[in-house]
This record gives sequence, structure tokens and C-alpha cells, in this order.
Amino acid sequence: MGIDSKPRTKDGSWFAFYLALLLFGKQTLAQIRYSVPEEVQEGTVVGNVAKDLGLDITSLIARRFRVVSGSKDAIFEVNQNNGALYVDKHIDREELCHGSGACLVELKILVETPLEIHYVIVEITDVNDHAPSFPEREQIFEIFEQTLPGRRFQLHAARDPDAGINSIRTYTLTANDYFEVDIRQSDEDKIPFVVLKKSLDREQKDKHTLLVTAVDGGKPPKSGTLNVSIIVLDSNDNRPMFSQEIYQITIHENVPIGTSIFQMNATDPDEGTNSDIEYSLGKTLKKKVYDIFELDKLTGEIRVKGVVDYEENDVYKLDVEASDKGTPPLAGECRVIINVKDANDNPPEIEVTSLSNIVSEDLKPGTMISLISVRDEDFGVNGKIITSITSDVPFELKPSYKENIYSVVTKEFLDREAVSHYEITIKATDCGEPPLSAFKILNIHISDVNDNRPRFSQNPLQFYLMENNVAGASILSVSATDGDQNDNAAISYHIVRDGIRNGIMSFLNINSESGDILALKSFDFESLKTFQFQVVATDSGTPSLSSNVTVNVFILDQNDNAPVILYPVSSNGSAEGVEEIPRNVNAGHLVTKVRAYDADIGYNGWLLFSLQEVTDHSLFGLDRYTGQIRTLRAFTETDEAQHKLVILVKDNGNVSLSATATVIVKVVEPKEAFAASDVKSATADEEDNNVTFYLMITLGSVSTLFLISIIVLIAMQCSKSTDYTSKYLQEPNYDGTLCHSIQYRSGEKRYMLVGPRMSVGSTIVPGSHANTLMLPDRRTAGEVSTMYVFNN
Repeated sequence: MGIDSKPRTKDGSWFAFYLALLLFGKQTLAQIRYSVPEEVQEGTVVGNVAKDLGLDITSLIARRFRVVSGSKDAIFEVNQNNGALYVDKHIDREELCHGSGACLVELKILVETPLEIHYVIVEITDVNDHAPSFPEREQIFEIFEQTLPGRRFQLHAARDPDAGINSIRTYTLTANDYFEVDIRQSDEDKIPFVVLKKSLDREQKDKHTLLVTAVDGGKPPKSGTLNVSIIVLDSNDNRPMFSQEIYQITIHENVPIGTSIFQMNATDPDEGTNSDIEYSLGKTLKKKVYDIFELDKLTGEIRVKGVVDYEENDVYKLDVEASDKGTPPLAGECRVIINVKDANDNPPEIEVTSLSNIVSEDLKPGTMISLISVRDEDFGVNGKIITSITSDVPFELKPSYKENIYSVVTKEFLDREAVSHYEITIKATDCGEPPLSAFKILNIHISDVNDNRPRFSQNPLQFYLMENNVAGASILSVSATDGDQNDNAAISYHIVRDGIRNGIMSFLNINSESGDILALKSFDFESLKTFQFQVVATDSGTPSLSSNVTVNVFILDQNDNAPVILYPVSSNGSAEGVEEIPRNVNAGHLVTKVRAYDADIGYNGWLLFSLQEVTDHSLFGLDRYTGQIRTLRAFTETDEAQHKLVILVKDNGNVSLSATATVIVKVVEPKEAFAASDVKSATADEEDNNVTFYLMITLGSVSTLFLISIIVLIAMQCSKSTDYTSKYLQEPNYDGTLCHSIQYRSGEKRYMLVGPRMSVGSTIVPGSHANTLMLPDRRTAGEVSTMYVFNN
């Protein structure tokens, strides 16, 4: 609403307006003063300005009668109809004016034609709309109980934003016997004090809770409160006191040194260091008393310090003083009379004459390990001793030929692995009243003999190893335990070779100390699925003991073999083939079947077929599981005569591997198809004769090569050292799963030798102008089975 928030153009117009007012108008220098209380309702009339200024009521609108300046002026407006000045907005005196002085608002009243400006002063009077408040809700004082009456303690002063009579007028205090409130006037503020009017006694009351109330002068008055806590601090005005002046107690003679016989207890109603008590014996006692008894200065416990002998003295008198730690300290005294009661005052004594601290666990029952003797300085019944072993141990006491002499012997076989240490507690008790006892503990350590074999946690052990392991790295570890100790439990490991030089054992090494087994070769699941061997664990005892365990290792398959296309296969070895079908075939006609295999197993060897590329998607469909290609509809005259299909074969491994095959489908007229079929039949008859001839030659050649290879391998192995390991050596339990193929030509014929895992759907594989014949070569279980495949 102020002038500063208006645009500059408007400021310029106001400047021109005031300049005109100074040049051509007239000012009224007289001021009118009104008074209005705060918090009045909006619209409340303050006074009739037009009437008080002598202005014509009927001309107010024409002369633009209005309030023109001051940010606070927005609180008031004038009514141009009747000239009344009224409250336009809520009035809060505490927001407009701070302090207790008069709150004045100056208004500028402007009329035009002619220009006149009048000043009106409005006084905002205060109403009691605020209650006194303290800056904090609670105030704490700590006062010593010896503080003299009249001591003043300043309280927090309350604040009341109201002014005049509505501000704080007085402070009051809850009724009590010890304190009163006093007010000191400082300028316009009233500062409250709490005054001590009576001496305090902490032992009667250690805390006083007061309520200070600040009251203003409004009608009705308003107030605020302050919680005052006065904590009374202690002074040393009480001396320690015992419950009795004389204490009498009775003890037995020869009570064990260190025994607590009495607990002193003095009390002091003070607190802190003023109530901390220290105990001491009187300074005038006989020296013998200080040698026999001692007093703990902090706890007040009287303990036996020396030997208490009834025959020497039957009563002791102790003067005890209790002193606090105040300044100055105060003390209280009492006397303790100790009566000594005669008793069986000599306990038995146990003496170990000889002892074998370390005994072997292979001792026979009845073997003596110690000799002991007992005695008691008393006579008669008090000197009669009963001796026994109180602990539950495999030992017993045997009386000797002489009284009070015993031997400790074994009563059963010992086992160090079960218990390696015994504490034999020997008790000797006399027959006095009351009986006295003595105890002796013999510590016996059992030495080890090699009576436990190494033991494996289970037998056989099963391990699973992923194929393609790193050669030379550890593949598994065996561990045995031995209940013995030291050298008898030091275990070494070795693999049972059984004289096999070229078996799987030759590829395994074992760390004799840790049992870690290393493989010198990388295993191939397709070549080897499982193998077994034995490990022997031997301890270092004399004589040594051993045990063995059978280790079964199962090779786990990895997806390390890509699918191999069996059909179609072209003459140059690529996965390509040509199929001719008549144009008049119907939908669902089998065009051909793509055959493939994967040397892996499970999901890694599960193959799926998909069409990666086809010239016409509406003509051909592929079974994703069997690889069969069938027509989806009948051919039309507009269909092309040749179609190219690219089939993707992939396995289901985590990282799948794949291969592709290409099939060229030629669509021929029905007559041409029949002619081609006749030609194929004639050719097949001729080729069957040729295949039989070449088969005989090939079988003879391969057999000869195989025999020569066996002889060469045997000769090479005999010439090698026993620790030589060949990475090309075939495993003895090879199961014939290695896949391989060899192709060669002879004239117009092509021959192929493939491994036994080459999975085909039938022995006769339809192909492009060729047949495939598969014949297995029957051999012994330890040799590699080879499958011969001949293609034209």
C-alpha cells in the first residue's frame, strides 16, 4: 500500500499533484486527534473527520475525500458519504507499536478542488489481550542447608507485551514456611527474587517445590506461572552413629585366616562426602589384637588376620571408631567384644609322598600312580582320620600296611581321547565335633598311545566336478581326523595306484599333508563321465595306523559343443542340400528333415530348429523339435520354381551354441519328378554294389591301422618313465562318446568316418542323390567304438 511499491510513472504524477497542492492549494495546519482501542471490530467508526474539519458532507465525493499516505493508514478508511473515519482492518497494538509508550498513527486526509491536506492523529489504546509468560517453564536453585535467612535468589522475569496497567503488576509465591517473593523495580521492569526467610534442614526435607505467579493489571487480570525447585545441599552437621555402644560376638578358635566374623554398620544422615564413613580400630589396643584382627576401613568388615587360639586368649576387646569425610570430620565410637569358643582346632594334613603326574593311557587296572600319607596333630577321636577320593575318577585308594598311608591305583582302563586330564580330589576328615577336613588335589595327565586310526567323515565320498577344469589345479580335497595327538595324529595322504600306470590315477596327484587332489589334465564330459579311486590316510604313530576311503567323482556337463548338422551335407562338407518336390503336392507334404546332433547332454544337448531365412513364409513350415520341413499349402502357378531355406539349429545351454543348414527346394513338374525318381533308383542299385566293395576295402584298412596303432602305443608306453603322463592317452573306462569324423575321396566316391555319438534317425538317410549307410564296429569295452559312414 506504500508509495514505494508503485510504478515510477505513478510516483511522478503524485509529485506533480503535491507540487500543485503547494502552489495553488491551501493547507489546514490544525490536527485532529482520535482514540480507538485495539482489537475492535472492522467497521468501527473512530470519528467524523469531515464534520470535525468543517467540510461540506455533500461535496465529499466530488472533491475525492480520502486517506492518501502511510503504510499504517491502510488500517483506516473514510466514508465519502458521511465523512466518518472507520477501522478497515484488524488492529494489533503490539504489532504496530512496541513498548509501553503511546501508540499514535498519523493519517493524511486529502480533498481536491481546492486542494487541501489535513493531518489526523489516531491513538491506539491497549487492551489486556496477552497473559504474562516466563522464558522457561522451570528454574532450579541449589542452596546449602547452612545458608543464612535473608539470602536472595533472582528469578526469571516474566514478559507481557501489553502496556500500561495491562502490563505485569506483581509476583506471588505459593504459601510455605521457608521462602517469600520480593520485587525490585528497574526502569520499567519488575525483577522478582525468592528470599530465604528460615534456615533449611536437608535431613528433614531435601527439596522444596514452589510456584511463582506473574499477574498483570488488566480487568480481569491474566497470569503466568514458573515452577521453582530448590534443592537443599548437605552440610556436615551430623556425626556417624552405631546402633549399639557394645557388640558381643562369639567365634571358634583357629577360624580360617581371612574369615569375616562381624560387619560394623554406622549411619550418618548427611549426604555425599559428609555421609561417607571410614572405620578404624582404636589406637590404645594391645599389639596382639592388631596381629589377629583387621578392620576394612570402607566396608566395616572385621576379618581374622592371624591365628585365633583359645588356649592363648579366650576374649578380645576391640574399640572401633567411625568417622565421616566432612569438613571438619565428625566421629562416633563403639566397642566389640569377641569371645573365642574352644573346638577341634587342628584339621588333618595330607602329604603326597610320591606322584606320577603323567601316566600312559594303556596302563592296566590296579597300577599304582601315587603314594600319600595323612596325619592330625590332635589326639583321640579328634585325631582319627577318614580318607577318601571325592571326585568321580577311574582311580581308588588302597590302604597300605601302615596306618594313614594309602596308594592311589587305577581301577579301570584309561582312554586319553575321552578324558586327557584328571583332578583327583582326596579328602581327609577327622572325627572331632565338629569334624575338620583337608583336601588334596592330584593333577594327572594321560599320555597318548597310537590306538586310533585316521577316520573319514563318510565312505565313500561323492564329488561333482565341472568339465573343462584347469589342468594342474585342485579339484577336490579329502580330510581325515585322528583322535590321537601329536605325531600319532599327524596324517599323510596318498592315492592307491594298484599298479595301474596308464589309468586315470596317472592324471591325479595328492598333497600328502593337506589332502588336496590336483588333476593334471582337463576332463571332458563327452569322453569321461565318472571315475573312482581310493585315498589312504596314514598317521605317524609307531606303529602307524591307516584307513582308506573310496572317492567317486562325477563329471558335470558344460555347453562346450555346438550342434553338428548331419543332414543335409554337401559334397564339400558344408550343411547344404537340394530337394526336388512335385508342384502338385498338397499342404503338409514332407519336404525333408534336417538332422543334427549335439555331443552335450540334458539341456545343453536339447536342440531346437527354427527358420532363419525363407523366400516364402507361406509355403514352408519347420517343426522346431523334429526338424521336419513341410509344405503349408499347395503350390500355385505363380510360385517360384526354387526356394532357399536357412535353418538355425541351437541348443538350450545357458550360453546357447548354434549351427545353420541350407536347403534348396526345387519345384518340378510331376513328370520330371517321376523320371528323377527312376534315375535315382537305378543309380542306387549301382551304388549299392560299389558301396559293398568299398566297404570291404575300408574295413580291412581300418582294422590294419588300428592294430598298428595299438602296437605303437604299447611300445611308446613301455619306453616311457612311470610318471610320464600323455595328454593324448585314452582313458581306460572310455565310454565311446567322443565324436569325430574323417572324410576322403577315391575317384567319384566320397567316404566319411564318424564317431558313435553321431545321432541319426535311421540307418538309411535320404539325401540329395545319395544314401548314407552306418555300420558300427564291434570291439571290446575298453576300446573306442568307431562308426563308418559312406556317402556317395
